[in-house]
Amino acid sequence: MLDDSAELELPLSADTERAVAAWLAHLQHERGHADKTLEAYARDVRQFLGFVGQQLGYAPCLADLAKLDLKTFRGFLASRRRLGTVSRSLARSLSALRQLFRWLEAQKLVENRKIMQLAMPKVPHSVPKPLTVGKAAGVVDAGPGAELDWVLARDAAVLMLLYGSGLRIAEALSIRTKDAPTPDRDVLRIKGKGGKERLVPVLPVVRDAVARYVKLCPYPLDPAEPLFRGAKGGPLSPRLIQLAMERLREALDLPATATPHALRHSFATHLLSAGGDLRQIQELLGHASLSTTQAYTEVDRDRLLAVYDAAHPRS
Repeated sequence: MLDDSAELELPLSADTERAVAAWLAHLQHERGHADKTLEAYARDVRQFLGFVGQQLGYAPCLADLAKLDLKTFRGFLASRRRLGTVSRSLARSLSALRQLFRWLEAQKLVENRKIMQLAMPKVPHSVPKPLTVGKAAGVVDAGPGAELDWVLARDAAVLMLLYGSGLRIAEALSIRTKDAPTPDRDVLRIKGKGGKERLVPVLPVVRDAVARYVKLCPYPLDPAEPLFRGAKGGPLSPRLIQLAMERLREALDLPATATPHALRHSFATHLLSAGGDLRQIQELLGHASLSTTQAYTEVDRDRLLAVYDAAHPRS
């Protein structure tokens, strides 16, 4: 059995290489898929083609893909499972392959619908675990040290953007200096997944945290460069914010689920608890589908039922 690295090193036939590249370009330019999704799909497809190549003894061409049977598709998923791949990743791999084969058929390159007969792996349903209001406030409270230590001020500003504005960590770290919140700019224009833009209000307390970091940062902040810097002056790595959160977990006795992303969940949950509208929360979070936002409501079902009882005409 090949491991992941071996699969990725296998060459592709020329026609398959061209077809996969065209499919990925289609997903990027016409479907608006995010870069991370494209990277994952490309990896999934190359692992599959590597598996098929191992079975055939040579790099499969498009004609070979048309002849694949259900046993081969099942064998690929079974091989990934034996390597320890979790159900969520298997479901993504199967989704990527289904999309590829649908596209190949639409382009009249390959017709093989065997993969459509496979059931999607069952993915455990996970409910977001937000922090309480008090614990979230403790996380973003930088304390007196942030008035002197630029690294503490930086970490506090990033965490404040996650909780105070509901940003993803990648979104917070992509903010350029010229777009940073100021007393005259209380709205951020954020480009989220799939290049979708949204406007996010910034609270005064968030602006103050960012201003404190800017004042203490020892490096010149070029207007066109990322606002948040690492210890050597380069762009700040998300890993450093994750480590900062780990230290806070120990210091504040927080659960293991208290991650930077949990602050975004907390933002949404606390808004809902305070009477926020689900559609408005969807826009603030940048979710393409309301069903994604609805996952946040499960952590505050009592509030949702109260809104339903008060507003539904048959309640």
